[in-house]
Amino acid sequence: MAKVSFTVCPFMCVLMLLCWSAVVRVHVSGQVDIGDVVASPDAGGRRELVPALFIFGDSLIDNGNNNDLPSFAKANYYPYGIDFNGGRPTGRFSNGLTMVDGIAQLLGLPLIPAHSQASGEQVLHGLNYASAAAGILDITGRNFVGRIPFNQQIKNFENTLDQITDNLGANDVAKSIARCLFFIGMGSNDYLNNYLLPNYNTRNQYNGQQYANLLIQEYTRQVTSLYNLGARKFILSGVGLMGCIPSILAQSPDGKCSEEVNRLVIPFNANIRAMVLM
Repeated sequence: MAKVSFTVCPFMCVLMLLCWSAVVRVHVSGQVDIGDVVASPDAGGRRELVPALFIFGDSLIDNGNNNDLPSFAKANYYPYGIDFNGGRPTGRFSNGLTMVDGIAQLLGLPLIPAHSQASGEQVLHGLNYASAAAGILDITGRNFVGRIPFNQQIKNFENTLDQITDNLGANDVAKSIARCLFFIGMGSNDYLNNYLLPNYNTRNQYNGQQYANLLIQEYTRQVTSLYNLGARKFILSGVGLMGCIPSILAQSPDGKCSEEVNRLVIPFNANIRAMVLM
């Protein structure tokens, strides 16, 4: 079996630095293929350390895939994007860049375009398939109506792979994809917009550990699907402590963080670590 490189990063501001440290495990070849150029002008002229970056996740890294969906989970309006280049909203749930934008820059790549907006040679540096409200489970986020669950994000990548293969040939694409970096940040919505919502029956069916086991069972299958499509180098982001986010604080009678919610995600993060060591 081909060697697989995994890095598990905690979901916080130091993520970019941790992931930058992990990139030393990614080997760079002189072969010209997907995204392999001497330097990217959009990244300040730095040499590209990987051929391409493929991104899967939710609103924390969505950069516009939900813009044209019939969804309540959108960020293509002000004040989003006020500190982005030109002061314009792009669909990022941020005033400026997201963490994966920062990772792309550290890798010497241009900003990775949204799958729904990319065309032509933009695809050759990678694509961002992330979608606000998306989860590991397909039913997650249905309160927001339109969203692209992780399973569909993987299918979208498979379609991209078919298009690239038609242009470059199967052998060249397989070699290139194995050298690309795959960033996956999933799981937050499976708690916030599924398990913790009263209109879902999930909490009545599973305790915290059982739910974490259910998620990781599906997550393992999904990551294996990407492996079977040729991915070999992964960054998997854990779920951050969610007990202090605004939506949880708003439900607190005393305005304090919820330790119960913070404890809830601990088994999931432990399961991710165990998954990559299997």
